[in-house]
Amino acid sequence: MTQQTGDCDRINIAIDGPAGAGKSTVARLVAGQLGYIYIDTGAMYRAVTLSAQRLAIAADQDEALSLLLDKLEIALIRGEEGQSVLVNGEDVTADIRSLEVTREVSYYAASQSIREVLASLQREMAARKGVVMDGRDIGTHVLPDAEVKVFLTASARERALRRYKEMNNHEISLDELEAEIAKRDYLDTKREIAPLIQAEDAYVLDSSGMTIEEVVADIIRLCRTKLAEAK
Repeated sequence: MTQQTGDCDRINIAIDGPAGAGKSTVARLVAGQLGYIYIDTGAMYRAVTLSAQRLAIAADQDEALSLLLDKLEIALIRGEEGQSVLVNGEDVTADIRSLEVTREVSYYAASQSIREVLASLQREMAARKGVVMDGRDIGTHVLPDAEVKVFLTASARERALRRYKEMNNHEISLDELEAEIAKRDYLDTKREIAPLIQAEDAYVLDSSGMTIEEVVADIIRLCRTKLAEAK
């Protein structure tokens, strides 16, 4: 993983929210503007899901998952064309976005063994500050002491429409996609281990009807205010 040096003038930023809210895009742009490290935790869970699927390991097979995690090395590499995800040296950036992974990632993300390993790794990555991390439980579980917490959301229909526009080939209808997003919302909020919950001190931002640029600008203002208060 990329190492970063400590900086007393840097803060950690946690961006949580449901599937399709635009967390990854927003977090990446915020990190770019602030010169911070972007950590896509969703990609890490997708990488584990893909690896488990390839070995026919089910989401409820904790012992097999633990053995898999022991042998798994996940790296997030920044490049000119965005972030690449490597698993044991293999570039799986495109593979982890497949429909098969998308449909099952919430089940694997509910595994206690997976969450414990990845959450520990994510905390290590954020220890020196200057990190923007997005996911489902960053502000409540992974980085509860993050100086800025944002809960980014939008209506299920809006989130489905965004995902639909991103798809190269429409192998699923917009209505089906909305139903799957609603199902993921249910699974993420009802799971026993680190469910999707808005942190009490999070800034709630409903991005319905907003452009990406407007959302990013709003979060940047929040971060600059927090940095000014800390001085």
